Parts: sequence; structure tokens; C-alpha cells
Amino acid sequence: MTLSEILASVRRVEARTNRLVNDMMVGAYLSRFKGRGMDFEELREYMPGDDVRSIDWNVTNRMGRPFVKRYREERELCVLLAVDVSASSAFGSLRRTKREFAVEIAATLAVSAARSSDKVALLLFSDQVELYIPPRKGRRHILRIVREMLTFEPKHPGTDIPAAMTFLNHVLRRRAIVFLLTDFLHSFGAPALRRQPVRDVIQELGLTNAHHDLVCLHLHDPRERELPGAGLLTVEDAETGELLELDSGRASVRAKFASANEQRLGELDRAFNRAGVDTLSFSTADDFAPVLQHFFETRRGRRRG
Repeated sequence: MTLSEILASVRRVEARTNRLVNDMMVGAYLSRFKGRGMDFEELREYMPGDDVRSIDWNVTNRMGRPFVKRYREERELCVLLAVDVSASSAFGSLRRTKREFAVEIAATLAVSAARSSDKVALLLFSDQVELYIPPRKGRRHILRIVREMLTFEPKHPGTDIPAAMTFLNHVLRRRAIVFLLTDFLHSFGAPALRRQPVRDVIQELGLTNAHHDLVCLHLHDPRERELPGAGLLTVEDAETGELLELDSGRASVRAKFASANEQRLGELDRAFNRAGVDTLSFSTADDFAPVLQHFFETRRGRRRG
């Protein structure tokens, strides 16, 4: 891709996401942590009416008179976009691949965060951390994030979600809202395809959710749910190169494929429910904006309650 093509792609994504943000998304992404954090503001002498629970007893004992700590509400939020760029993300049976779909969703979230003067960070991962851009503000920073999501060439084909979560738990010193965009195929696929035990994936996601505010965005292509009746097919695992021959012309084969996928999705839902992690499901065949809008409206309702 030439520089002019890259810039044109970035501009197209920016224009589309700006329209979405203007229509419905401004400030809507706010997490349950928004406005609930506290930053230290000052230490001063106790005054009648102060909450005794705010007394700093170490300073009080040292000074011989009561002192209290005062805090102010933390308004600034960090949004981290963790995007799976493994080989399976390059699959697309329709007009866009799962990675292109992820870029549109992530860019919309990034622009929403920027409109609220929050910082945005980016983590691109495969079976290793491929790229990390620390949290910053500003339009130029957002455009850089969009450009990297569009053009970055990963060095590894596999997927390792626990490794990605471990990395971000180390680099993010302050709590953040983390959007994880992945297809979960090699964590919750057929047992022979899994690259790490499900319990390890869920344990690491649970730890991330305990420290931050994790939202999993499950991306899938319609052809991953059901096979077309197209006769003999050779299906390749993009991350391992393994090949599987199927006779999709047989109704029993298509039914078995669909049943296996339903079991996979059921296991995925049960695991996230146990971990208490919010999860959204997106098909590349559909518009993602209504799903996001409904989720954020539900979140705001939860916070008011």
C-alpha cells in the first residue's frame, strides 16, 4: 500500500467514525469507573465538619494535631484498544475482513474517547505483543492509531490472549477501560485448535477485569457459523496451516458444523458469565453501531441504578 493509499484509507475511516460519533456515540462509552476514581489533592488541618474517616493518623501523630487528606474526583479516563491481528483476523467472506471490521469499531471508540478528552492506547497482538502505543490525547495520536491498525503487518500468525492481557496489566499503571477485539477462535474453538487452556484464558481475563474495566468484543464472520452447500471444500486453519476436507454438499456435514459452532459459542458465553466480563458479539455482515449504542445505554442505566 502506497503512502497516498494509506492516507486515503485513514481519511475514510476517520470520516465514517466521525459521523457515527456525531450521531450517537459522544461520551457514550463511559465505563463504570468514569468519575469514580479519586486523585489526592491536598493535606490540611482538620476543620469542624470534616469526615473523621479522612484523618491521616500518621501526620496527625507526627504534628500533634489532626490533619485530613482531601481528594478530587478523577475525570480523565484511559481507553485501551487491544486488537487481535493474528492470521485468523484476515478472514472475510463478505466485503470486509474481521480485521477491517475491528478497525472500524476500534476507531469509533477512539474518536469517542478523544471527544471526551480522554487518553487512548493501542495494543496489537498475535501470539506475542506486536505493537504497543502508550495512552495519549489529540487528533494526531488518534490518526496514528488508525493508521497502525490499518497497515501494521504482524510477525506471528498465532493468538495468545492471556499473554496480551498479562502485558497490558503490567504497562497500565492506572485503571482503564479495555476493549478486547478478537474472534476467540483459538481459545474457544475445537479442542484440537486451542492454543491455550480455556481456564487460562478466563483466569487472565478475570484478572484484567478486576484491575480495569474489560469489555470483550467478539467478532465473527457468517461462514464461521455455517457452511454453504458448495460441495467439496478444503478448509485451512490460517494460524497453523492445517487443512481439513469437507463435503459441504451433505446436509449432515453442514448440520454437524453448525452444531459444533453453537457448542463453542455456548461455552464462550458461560465462561464470560462466570468471569463477570461484559461481552458483545458482532457479525461482519451487520452494522456494529446499534449494538454498541444499546450496550452503552444499558451501562448508563446501570450506573444510574
